[in-house]
Amino acid sequence: MDVPPFVWTLTIAGIIGLLAFDFFFHVRKAHTPSVKESAIWSSIYVGIALLFGLGVLVVGGTTMGAEYFAGYVTEEALSVDNLFVFLIIMASFRVPRAYQQKVLLFGIVVSLIARTGFIFLGAALINSFAWVFYLFGLILLITAGNLLKPDSHDEDSDGLVVRLAKRFLPTSQDYDGDKLFTVENGKRVLTPMLLVMVAIGGTDLLFALDSIPAIFGLTQNVYIVFTATAFSLMGLRQLFFLIDGLLDRLIYLAYGLAAILGFIGVKLILHALHQNTLPFVNDGEHVNVVEVSTGVSLTVILGVLVVTVLASIFSAKGKAKNAVSGAKRHAIEYLDLNYETNMAERDKLFARMVREENQIRKLPEKYKRLVHNETEFLDLLRKAHAEHDKAQVRAAQE
Repeated sequence: MDVPPFVWTLTIAGIIGLLAFDFFFHVRKAHTPSVKESAIWSSIYVGIALLFGLGVLVVGGTTMGAEYFAGYVTEEALSVDNLFVFLIIMASFRVPRAYQQKVLLFGIVVSLIARTGFIFLGAALINSFAWVFYLFGLILLITAGNLLKPDSHDEDSDGLVVRLAKRFLPTSQDYDGDKLFTVENGKRVLTPMLLVMVAIGGTDLLFALDSIPAIFGLTQNVYIVFTATAFSLMGLRQLFFLIDGLLDRLIYLAYGLAAILGFIGVKLILHALHQNTLPFVNDGEHVNVVEVSTGVSLTVILGVLVVTVLASIFSAKGKAKNAVSGAKRHAIEYLDLNYETNMAERDKLFARMVREENQIRKLPEKYKRLVHNETEFLDLLRKAHAEHDKAQVRAAQE
């Protein structure tokens, strides 16, 4: 189904409008969004994406609608996985909580621009060279294998983009609000805010190399690829603040995504064989193989995600890992006065840390090994308690 130019224009204008609304009404004034605010706006953006999908289903037909929903669900799942990396990057740069919204929105815009470029490049390659499906399938199979590595989300190490940014873009020691440049010793210098945006943007480019082949494995309709990708990114900022405390709980998400990307990779290779023109494969003739329908793809994707999420939520190991990593992160955030200066928010951080400490004490002995560098971990918690005691004394004196 060909999409008229005016539909493209309206769609792009609508997406730009949503991004502008997000910036002027939520991000422009630095603040830490509440769970309620994040939940409401996450629901709104998901609702918009679903309503758009229903419109595609009514106007474009069952196949087009199924392709959109399969693409949207897959890209949304990959976006949630990306939040792990965003969390690690912002922790590495110690981004103040109130300014994280601006960093995330910048990352979303960069990601949308980068993925749009990759979408049209991918479409052009597919139209010109059928063998590109082999390449896309191979990329997804390699990515699926990488996701199975135990250190795929190692919070103690920086990624390549982060290391390069820190090395080649020297900045001031401290943040100056949410400014990208500041004056230090009479010289105009970069701030860590600009550095973290570069790191997020560069990481987004790497993510696009995985996500675009994945959605092209579900549909070759450029309009569906673009809209499913765009709507999966919209609301990602709110989703980060809604589930950042639960990200560590999704311990099996990487396995689920590996299964999905592996499935799509095989699907792409089967499609490439069906349209084969390579002379060294079946003498350049098409190979008569089974092709996976969009309906089957959507069923497999949803089924794998449901099983993965439920297994993670009810996993004892997931609860234990969430408590350990949460206590460590909240202690670090509480002690970092630049991270959160609002005392009410700092009290919430401390309360979360205490809850997680209580959960850790109740853990079976076999899960205690999840605490790496136990002495350092316990020392960190003691410092947080000591700082909280001092804060309470100061508050009582005032």
